[in-house]
Amino acid sequence: MNKIYKSVLAVAATTIVAGATLAPKVVNAWGDSSNGRASYTAAQIESGVLGNTITFNSISDGKIGNEKNFVGAQLSSSTSNVWNANEINVKDGETYTIRLYVHNNNPKGMGAIAENVTATFSLPTTVATSHNVIGYLNSTNSTPARYWDEVKLVSDSDFYIEYVKGSAKYTNAVLGTVALPDDIIISGAKIGYSALDGKIPGCTTYDGVATIEVKVHKSVAAKVATTVRKVTIADDGTISSNGNKFGESVDANLGEYVQYQIEYVNLLDHTVNNVMIRDILPDNLEYVADSTYFYSSTYKNGVRVADNTVTTTGINIGNYNTNANAYVRFVAKVVDKNVTCGYNQLVNWASATVESKVFKDDASVMFNDTRENCRQKDGGNTNKIVNAGATEIAGVALGAGAVTTALGYAIASRKKF
Repeated sequence: MNKIYKSVLAVAATTIVAGATLAPKVVNAWGDSSNGRASYTAAQIESGVLGNTITFNSISDGKIGNEKNFVGAQLSSSTSNVWNANEINVKDGETYTIRLYVHNNNPKGMGAIAENVTATFSLPTTVATSHNVIGYLNSTNSTPARYWDEVKLVSDSDFYIEYVKGSAKYTNAVLGTVALPDDIIISGAKIGYSALDGKIPGCTTYDGVATIEVKVHKSVAAKVATTVRKVTIADDGTISSNGNKFGESVDANLGEYVQYQIEYVNLLDHTVNNVMIRDILPDNLEYVADSTYFYSSTYKNGVRVADNTVTTTGINIGNYNTNANAYVRFVAKVVDKNVTCGYNQLVNWASATVESKVFKDDASVMFNDTRENCRQKDGGNTNKIVNAGATEIAGVALGAGAVTTALGYAIASRKKF
């Protein structure tokens, strides 16, 4: 997958808020911090049954049906208003939108403003044939203060789900659709009516929807994520990021340095041994000797890898329990071996070999050659994608016999990253 072209959530505010919900197949898996809040009809709410009490998602015949079923899912490419509120069958490689409906039920509007309202999604991290995605809604002055609901993603074979970075959104009648931080799947994100300030008045006029996207991956035993950032190297060899963050692509010029990060996570339910990490660099990117570092729970500050084989035979990063992870970083220099005039996309591929299976991911360096004397190919300026190693790495399964480094790393002087 060419990850620099991310799928974007594009759902109109009125469509996503008013979307219908499929009838439940099973008992709803909802809950709250009061161990079971009451349900109200819309008529009861209008009659003032709540008084001054602020409560969320408790109307049995609301805009989405039973509001206690406030978390749902659908295929992201769907143009339908129908959301699967309890269970959805998923397919490998498809992206799904998870919805969390938000409605302060008190009809007093600005006279019943919920404070410090946050939304959170809890995502599973292992491989299985079904996964429950749980949505949480919190407010410091509502009763209950915390609400949750879940939707089940199911398949006939094992899979894991990946959160699509940057996909979190909040939609309502005033804000339209605005971005939420990726922290929504960790510590939660503030939402609101006229701003993301945690304030939501009562009544359907002020309701909204928080959404994220997840991608389904089947037949896997590992997560491999490759990212890149620009760095500088001092005369003493110190590597500095200069505050640059890792991403799926980076712009760089001839002679500049980029640092790749390869993350490995064991998604199996048992320990795996002798995990191999290998990276294939494309033309015009040159590995910098002695720049490979290894990070794990044991080596939180990083340890330098003695061998320079991460881009050749690969390195053995050891054994991993379920959900254990590690990072490998190394530096490459942008060079001119066969640069094409114009825009060059230099795609590298990293892989993890686990129990004789290869799992891979890519990252890109974007290079625009505008030099006056740059090479002319195909009659002038071109846009070129150098996609190195995709075929080669797919067919490689390095075993322990090819290992030249088995966590026998020489601890070097720490470098600032």
